[in-house]
Amino acid sequence: MSIPYAKVIVNPVAGANSTRQKWPGISRLLRHIGLSFDYQYTEGIGHAIELARAAATDGYRYLVAVGGDGTVNEIANGILYSSDSDNTILGIISTGTGSDFMRSAGIPRDYTSACSVLTGTRRLLIDVGVVEYKNKGQSLQRFFVNAAGAGFDAAIVAATERIPKYFGGTIPYLTGLLGSLLSYRNKPVVLSMGSNVETTRICSVAVANGGYYGGGMHIAPQAELDDNLLDVVIIGDVGKFELLKALPMVYKGTHITHPKVRVERVTRIAIESSEQILVHADGELLGEGPASFWIMPAALNIVVG
Repeated sequence: MSIPYAKVIVNPVAGANSTRQKWPGISRLLRHIGLSFDYQYTEGIGHAIELARAAATDGYRYLVAVGGDGTVNEIANGILYSSDSDNTILGIISTGTGSDFMRSAGIPRDYTSACSVLTGTRRLLIDVGVVEYKNKGQSLQRFFVNAAGAGFDAAIVAATERIPKYFGGTIPYLTGLLGSLLSYRNKPVVLSMGSNVETTRICSVAVANGGYYGGGMHIAPQAELDDNLLDVVIIGDVGKFELLKALPMVYKGTHITHPKVRVERVTRIAIESSEQILVHADGELLGEGPASFWIMPAALNIVVG
């Protein structure tokens, strides 16, 4: 299988502004493995969507993301909004802080190993999630490749976005968690999954396509990127102390045995609340509810080795 000429989209501020310094070395590695490419830097939030959509529409059949989970999300959105998404493949070099999608997809998280994968022949045709939400009163949609959700986790994402990401992995997420814990209150919600409609009170609802989020938390241990289903992890009306006590379980994926946690495997879920409830996708704050989430089966081709 020949490797198409690639468009590499680089987020220079990913990984606490470290990607700009890493890029010359990454560029040399890519040329060393025989990848032919040109590249472009992103210039702000949302720019990678525009660049990826334009590249895929202009005939690039191979796009490579260099950045964090948010960069991957934007480039995936750009591909999926393009006129030729079915014939475009996505490669990933993670230089961000969380690398959760890489964990979910089984792609090496260190960029040297990730570069070597990009000229491999293994592809994975993955499902993609779609979330519809509100932002400033307007209904919007966003694709997500890894995980989305509403409630406490979205509040953590909002807090984390205000924290300089000098440290990778879990530290920004945990800092945001502790900062959100004092002020957050569990939400009354109406959950609709197929013909089942229930009124309950939740801490958080994670809608997972992949298994990991929050810098290594194994939120949905049974999730698969290509099973045509969303794993919905519903964390019920847990107290703050109870939540902190159970936190280590999330890294092992054993939290799903907690009596106030349950997992539903669905193709669609809607969440409404009488209170403001924040919504996130792939580690980025989007807006607020009401929100609907659904699956697009076999929607995106990624390079895995």
